[in-house]
Amino acid sequence: MFDKVLIANRGEIAVRVIRTCKELGIATVAVYSDLDRDAMHVRLADEAYSLGGQTAAESYLNTEAILDALGRSGASAVHPGYGFFSENAAFARAIAGAGAVFVGPPPGAIETMGDKISSRLAAEKAGVAGVPGRSEPLTDPSEVESFGEEHGWPVAIKAAFGGGGRGMKVVASAAEAAEAMESAQREAEAYFGRPEVYLERYLTWPRHIEMQVFADRHGTALWLGERDCSYQRRHQKLIEESPAPDFPDEIRREMGDAAVRICHACGYEGAGTVEFLFEEGRFYFLEMNTRLQVEHPVTELVTGLDLVALQLRIAAGEPIGVTQDEVLALWRGHAIECRVNAENPAGGRFLPSPGHIARFRPPDGFGTRTDAGYESGDTISQFYDNLMAKIIVWGEDRETARRRMLRALDETVVEGIATTIPAHRAILSHDDFVAARHSTRWVEERLDLSGVAAHPIEPVAEPDGERRVMREVDAEVDGRRYRVKLWVPESGGAANASGGPKPARRGSASSAAATLGGDGKVTVPMQGTIVKVLVTEGDTVEAGQTLCVLEAMKMENPINADRAGVVKELRVKPGDALGAGDVVAVLE
Repeated sequence: MFDKVLIANRGEIAVRVIRTCKELGIATVAVYSDLDRDAMHVRLADEAYSLGGQTAAESYLNTEAILDALGRSGASAVHPGYGFFSENAAFARAIAGAGAVFVGPPPGAIETMGDKISSRLAAEKAGVAGVPGRSEPLTDPSEVESFGEEHGWPVAIKAAFGGGGRGMKVVASAAEAAEAMESAQREAEAYFGRPEVYLERYLTWPRHIEMQVFADRHGTALWLGERDCSYQRRHQKLIEESPAPDFPDEIRREMGDAAVRICHACGYEGAGTVEFLFEEGRFYFLEMNTRLQVEHPVTELVTGLDLVALQLRIAAGEPIGVTQDEVLALWRGHAIECRVNAENPAGGRFLPSPGHIARFRPPDGFGTRTDAGYESGDTISQFYDNLMAKIIVWGEDRETARRRMLRALDETVVEGIATTIPAHRAILSHDDFVAARHSTRWVEERLDLSGVAAHPIEPVAEPDGERRVMREVDAEVDGRRYRVKLWVPESGGAANASGGPKPARRGSASSAAATLGGDGKVTVPMQGTIVKVLVTEGDTVEAGQTLCVLEAMKMENPINADRAGVVKELRVKPGDALGAGDVVAVLE
């Protein structure tokens, strides 16, 4: 087993890996951007090294900076988590070239399955049918138009080197093709570092069901059970559960066998997830994620297996150690996971809500688990993913788990930012959830969220004071962090002593993509960066017309005019960083 592991990630997945490493007696190394200087994963690790920069491209996607931290720390392995470099073959090779072990599949398997286009071809060779689509990257919007005319609308443009709904756009007509393709490429580049996109038919009412697989270098590949991830918005998962409800056991076994065949076809090792769409009794290969999934805890709760520990053992050359029959015998009960994102459901709009967490009290109790990347006093930045925490519950059956989750959600306290918790309550309380009548489009097409919104409690500013107290704070010397004790003003605390951000007052996000005051000023409801401006001064615009596009937490949000008028003044350009309430344009 490894003596020291560097976690090339941040947030809750970095915290998750650190905890298992500590249980296995493995020293941990964190890396961090300038904005994550005081982050939870940095506080928990045995060592931490600065990557510099603020955005993902400047920090967590900076290979040279990570390799430098690897060399200085002397870690013998690198765990990539999910997102960022977790499905990047070049990064895996760079880690191996530096003399460390990449905790993931071989680079060749990443290239085959991480590229969603070549993975379709590999699945076909393994005898597993995919969703009808094109097996080459898109180069021109006309290709989208011709595919839609041939197969019918809508169609889906998807990131070739990504997953999790990032870089995916659903196109309803030929008129939307060019803008959707451009937007998908921008998101893919921002989140995965690669702009390539491809095309698939968009099924009308499918369920998203995925198989957790593991393979070792000794020729063993197993499926550990399925997860139903059909409750989604913007093609990104909100709630996951295992086992999938109302799912025929013969289909479950066929799907599991298909997932194992795909593993063998690409020489796979480590943890992976083979995703399928299931509709009208048939399943179609969607993609394979060559990494640990966000939703892996539900599989852990129904099998009793620590999947991170299993990843580390396989990467160290050990066999899986269990048979397929033994895995099936482990299954027990039902698990549900809710992703607590920094978003305001806002009547179904799910607006990003970055900011300072004044208070966070996670739930507790029997069968209840919280995987979090933040604590009270931390700040969620606009530059990264908006996942704050995951609440996972287990019950002896689905109804017990559902009721336990509702109790856990009611018990959770988050102050200072808006979260998706009100939407989770609405979903879990719905008759369709109880009856398992759902699909990937259910949240956006059937669920009524018109009266659902988060109303975060604003943090109360601390009073000024001159009394000094002893605090433990973090100091950075030559890129390495040290914990030291200092006498600091009581009101300043450790954050101010170490240069950390002070709590900022913020209200709830707006209930619209943009707001228009009585003076004609169009403002943005959230913190973010302008990536595209679609109008110029003097243009006449209609109500609902998009004026510009704001990227917040790796999601693009159209800023629309609330009424018709003429653009008297345009105050933004691409690249501008904005705060909630900033003016982008003035209409008259």
